[in-house]
Amino acid sequence: MISQDRTSSRRGRIAKLSGISLVGALALTGCSAEAQRGWLPGDRDTTNHTSLVTDLWVNSWIAATVVGLITWGLIIWCMVAYRRRKNDTGYPRQISYNLPLEVFYLTIPVFMVLVFFYFTERDIATIDARVDDPDVVVDVRGKQWSWDFNYVNENRYSAGVQANLTGEEGVPETLPTLYLPVNRSVELQLNARDVQHSFFVPAFLQKRDLYPGRTNYINVTPTQEGTFAGKCAELCGQYHSEMLFNVEVVSQAEFDAQMEQLEIGQLGDEYDRDSYPDDDPDLDTPRSS
Repeated sequence: MISQDRTSSRRGRIAKLSGISLVGALALTGCSAEAQRGWLPGDRDTTNHTSLVTDLWVNSWIAATVVGLITWGLIIWCMVAYRRRKNDTGYPRQISYNLPLEVFYLTIPVFMVLVFFYFTERDIATIDARVDDPDVVVDVRGKQWSWDFNYVNENRYSAGVQANLTGEEGVPETLPTLYLPVNRSVELQLNARDVQHSFFVPAFLQKRDLYPGRTNYINVTPTQEGTFAGKCAELCGQYHSEMLFNVEVVSQAEFDAQMEQLEIGQLGDEYDRDSYPDDDPDLDTPRSS
């Protein structure tokens, strides 16, 4: 067998194996619930915003895939149609410019960018819009390495204590828990007591950073009861991985009952790092409220 035949045979086997691997990967990912939602966590109807985020994500991928297929197809077509033939000599005829083609290359990408910008800006504006009179207001305070939750309207608070700081996975039953009533508008006022943190509930498909001295907001309406895992999504120190919490979305009656079990009052700025006395011996040791 000549070298060219061996090379062609090897390429054929590689192409066949690659095709089998691709089909197998697609089949396996198709069995996953996350893959069916575009690899997004949680349920489509967890909050009033999750379906909006899901549609934007999936439609963006569809548009990107269509553009990619067209681009790859044109590249392959050019490689085949304008390949160098056996008897060709010299360089092919050079074209300095093609005005219709250049106008096409300019207008189509600009149009696509504008379309992407419109839908993204529209959805972000809807997600970030603050509710004038939310049913529940929670002052969320991130700290190394736990969370405080102040329920403003109910004048109750839940103080999160530091984890074991062992680097091991947290026990869900002992984590700080944020209680929210189902089908009620909620405003989360996000504040940091010491360094930058990030409030992230994957099932809600929303994440927002917490900055010392500045308040950020998340307005959301939970539409599905259940327990949802939350975490800090910004590297905030040695035990960042243990800065976990739970979100319990419950009925209004259960929410009211949980409020009755919490401490009365609010944990405010007095527990922030910058509020510590200058002569405090524990100045460099983050406190747990």
